[in-house]
Amino acid sequence: MGYVKKLQERELTAGRPVRVGLVGAGQMGTGFVAQIARQTGVDITVIADVQLERAVKAFKNAGIEEVSQADDVAELSAVINSGGRAAVNDALILPKLPIDLVIECSGVPEVAAKVALASLLGGKDVALMTVEADVTVGLLLAKVAAQTGRVYTVCRGDEPVECLKLVEYVQDIGLDVVCAGKGKNNPLNHDATPDTLAEEAASKGMNPRMLCSFVDGTKTMIEMAALSNATGLPLSQRSMIGAPSTVPELHKTFRPESAGGVLPKEGVVDYATGPVAPGVFVVGKTDDPVVREELEYLKFGEGPYYSFYRPYHLASIEAVLSIGEAVIDRTPSLAPVCWQSDVVATAKKDLKAGETIDGIGGFTVYGDAVAADTAAENGELPIGLAYGAVLRRDVPKGAALTYEDVVLDERKTIVALRRMQDVLLTEGTLGGELLTSL
Repeated sequence: MGYVKKLQERELTAGRPVRVGLVGAGQMGTGFVAQIARQTGVDITVIADVQLERAVKAFKNAGIEEVSQADDVAELSAVINSGGRAAVNDALILPKLPIDLVIECSGVPEVAAKVALASLLGGKDVALMTVEADVTVGLLLAKVAAQTGRVYTVCRGDEPVECLKLVEYVQDIGLDVVCAGKGKNNPLNHDATPDTLAEEAASKGMNPRMLCSFVDGTKTMIEMAALSNATGLPLSQRSMIGAPSTVPELHKTFRPESAGGVLPKEGVVDYATGPVAPGVFVVGKTDDPVVREELEYLKFGEGPYYSFYRPYHLASIEAVLSIGEAVIDRTPSLAPVCWQSDVVATAKKDLKAGETIDGIGGFTVYGDAVAADTAAENGELPIGLAYGAVLRRDVPKGAALTYEDVVLDERKTIVALRRMQDVLLTEGTLGGELLTSL
């Protein structure tokens, strides 16, 4: 922490602030721009959005009126080097510009994967708010970053990142992690569609597909898989348990069955339903009698299980923290350290051959979290590849789709990266000679 002072010092040393480029000027991106504009030592330099007027509006909402709309790299570079701002409609221009960090807020896995790869290979650090891309090709992108000397990260402010920080805290004070997770703030309904949620979405000012991705469980599965891959903790089981709980009861609920809880084993990722959202939690454990006595004296309970809870996550408000972590500390806020878990596309209804999958938050599939080795053994299709896939054959409701069930668009960057990641994981070579493969 304390990045305001560190970024100010860096600006004095470098003679200019950290230059940030943003991809996607929707709700999250616009909030991010407003936050960055309030920071010292950091400049929001260029915004890319397919609707150019949204990029310009995001700048104006942050009090920035003078915005270049040039589309020539040399001209844009001159604007940026002179301290100006620019709006463009092609995200792949950003890695060619004199900026330090690309922040991706499109919400589209294909765009996120394409921008991340181009940015890393273009010598830029990259931070994603599209976690869907991380749980599809994040390990490969993290390895590319390591070999190019750049930083690849998922942004602060989302549940998996803030829960990771809590995991690290519990480990740092010498306790064992029994369970790490988040609260889900609405009942799980795999049958939810944008149509069934249209009225609720309108009342909340939300996109119906976005709301649907929360209600049908896809977002929870994605977030907890990202946490699993960043910590090395496995899922409690396929789909996880999602037990109802309250904050005071977390350490009683998320403990092993042998100790009166719901977990099949210790050291796992799961989620809670009930009044735990929008927070994240870790259940820690110690059998040391001295430590237990001290924790009881400090009113933390009698143990051996203890609840650690953060009652909020602040989305784009906190995402700016990843700028300091990446640029100053040269460390990711969250990135996969292994491929422990996958999120696979599962049929919401009986699907027919020839049908086109409409992706996350739609009418055809939802995401289900599963151990990565199980998904690989069964050939199950990652949810991040599902959009636009065409079915070769019928798939019954509730069944996981497989690669053999669909025709993918092999021209997509995210498909190519996932194919490569799968091969390198199978060969055990996801590291060393990665860039020669690219």
